[in-house]
Amino acid sequence: MQAYLLSVLIFIPALGAILVMLTPRHRQDLIKWLALVITLLALAVSWPLYFNFADNVVGYQFEHVLPWIPALNINYHVGLDGLSLFLVLLTTFLSAVAILSSWTAIAERVKEYYALMLLLETAMLGVFVSLDLFLFYIFWEASLIPMALLVGIWGGQRRIYASVKFIIYTMSGSALMLAAALVLYFREGTSDLPALVAGLNLPESWQVWLFFTFALAFAVKVPLFPFHTWLPAAHVEAPTAGSIILAGVLLKMGAYGFMRFAIPLFPAAVPFWTPWLATLAVISILYGAMVALAQEDAKSLVAYSSVAHMGFIVLGIFSGGQQGLSGAVLQMVNHGLSTGMLFFMIGVLYEQRHTRLFKDYGGIWVKVPVFGVFFLLAVFSSVGLPGLNGFVGEFVILLGTFKVNWVAAAFGTFGIVLAAWYLLTAARKLLYGPFNPANDGLRDMNGREMLIAVSLVVFFFVIGLFPHIFFGKINPATARLDTLLKAASTLAGW
Repeated sequence: MQAYLLSVLIFIPALGAILVMLTPRHRQDLIKWLALVITLLALAVSWPLYFNFADNVVGYQFEHVLPWIPALNINYHVGLDGLSLFLVLLTTFLSAVAILSSWTAIAERVKEYYALMLLLETAMLGVFVSLDLFLFYIFWEASLIPMALLVGIWGGQRRIYASVKFIIYTMSGSALMLAAALVLYFREGTSDLPALVAGLNLPESWQVWLFFTFALAFAVKVPLFPFHTWLPAAHVEAPTAGSIILAGVLLKMGAYGFMRFAIPLFPAAVPFWTPWLATLAVISILYGAMVALAQEDAKSLVAYSSVAHMGFIVLGIFSGGQQGLSGAVLQMVNHGLSTGMLFFMIGVLYEQRHTRLFKDYGGIWVKVPVFGVFFLLAVFSSVGLPGLNGFVGEFVILLGTFKVNWVAAAFGTFGIVLAAWYLLTAARKLLYGPFNPANDGLRDMNGREMLIAVSLVVFFFVIGLFPHIFFGKINPATARLDTLLKAASTLAGW
């Protein structure tokens, strides 16, 4: 049964999308409940992956291989290791959160909305478990279309602009990745990732340029400066659930792509590109933080904070050691939880006041104390307060980076100070100061909203207080990646 578990998990949401589309349009409550039950079922199916995941096994687990296009030697091949396990769990968890957060926010074209959310979940899961280049590419591209439609149909006033920009940026990057994948396939005769990594003997010059094409697609998706300009527009215009999924899961696909494909396939190219990517990561940390400081729109502030936090993750990946890699994997999960919570909390206010501008709030703690507590917890998690999840990931990344490049680590530490500045300032503007009478009608969080918030906060503390239960499963995979890099060459300039 374990061999089929991943495939069952991938296609549960897709089957759910078909059921949703077959449901009569006027049965909106049934559609919502159906979508929620499907995402909860996927969440329930994903948890055995954690409990049956063997910590000390080096290599892939839950592998499932089926002939797909035998004439071209292309197979359906999925599997899981420490790099992808928690991203799969994050996807199923945040998908359920996103569905529940949409309950009262989406009132038009409900059937299409929930069907697209379910299709998006299938595509994201496929990205994190694909072990074949073409299968990965298909799921990668498949994730773009539902997200673009979610932004373009259910987004804000500039939704079409944001949707088109998102498509142009991400598809431009992925077209180059496809070209590189074809070059690799025709040279090696297979698209199977484990076979390619085991038998690859590309000249270093080939690796340098093929790495560049893959890295460009992943840098756009992360997004790294200067490829980030699609992100604020998409976040600001997207519905709340779209922002949760975009920040929580979709951005992680880029960072994951570096570790799953670009580095293992082209290890000899890593020393050449590491200084460039690490520099862009540091610029992203500082630029994202500085621009976030200047934002007057709460959602825009969180969007730019994502640029900074994702810069931390890329810095960890290219820090030159296993510690940074492990920190990057955990920080991907942390950022998904923390930023997903921030977008959800802003959505709670927006659903009532239809504004996200700080000047329209102020002093609302007296009206919504429960909201205030959860919002502060989300801020502290994102800032990296010791005892919460954000601290563990950022601390390990900086520790790993400091061993090889203290300058990059120093800039990264300054980025943490800036993050505390803009996030605590945002909390002050929203919760404290003179009370704005326009908010007199604000209600505090209801039971559904508190359920979502509590489910996220639980993981803040679990990861923050017991990180070893996560690193125990992540470390074998990052150790294998580190060994591969060290075998290829010593990282230059670090």
